Amino acid sequence: MSNNMFYLNAMLLVCTLLFTLTHINADSDEGSISKIGSSVGHTMNIYYCYSCGYKKVFEDYAGIIQQKYPEISVIGANYDPPGFNMYLSRIIGFGKMLVIMCILSGVNIFAWLNKPQPAWWSWCLENKLYACMMMFFLANMIEGQLISSGAFEISLNNIPLWSKIETGRIPQPSELFQIIDNTLQFSKMDLPKNLFVQS
Repeated sequence: MSNNMFYLNAMLLVCTLLFTLTHINADSDEGSISKIGSSVGHTMNIYYCYSCGYKKVFEDYAGIIQQKYPEISVIGANYDPPGFNMYLSRIIGFGKMLVIMCILSGVNIFAWLNKPQPAWWSWCLENKLYACMMMFFLANMIEGQLISSGAFEISLNNIPLWSKIETGRIPQPSELFQIIDNTLQFSKMDLPKNLFVQS
């Protein structure tokens, strides 16, 4: 009977964890997209590396772009690195939460594997606060390294304007303004002349 209760509690713990993670991911996805400007003219997308601290840079650039080009809506979001790194970081995040929940609830995960409990796990169960903090910060550091892309990718109406991944740097505002002016001028040349109001 105690074995059944143990497995029931473990399943309840896993279900609660999955439910919590689902809501955290949904909230972070909603919060990861920042939109500045409400015009329907042109749309600029800026994908930046959140873990590199580029959110503040995005906000600064979005502000100066909105001042100079009020007809451009600026949308920013985290740049998800391609390949296996994103999935691996999510697996590590899930594992981190699972281990922390096991430490807080005092579950001996080695009993499931029919293995003797090692001394380090006994220490974790005796020092729950320190163990959880250490696990949290260590896993966060590994996750940050995996998803750190250094990206600051700018496009206007789906036309790439700048890539920090390719150039190795963020553009100066004057450089960006020149590129935006050239792109807008080029897009006007492509439009039929009868769309413009004759004065």
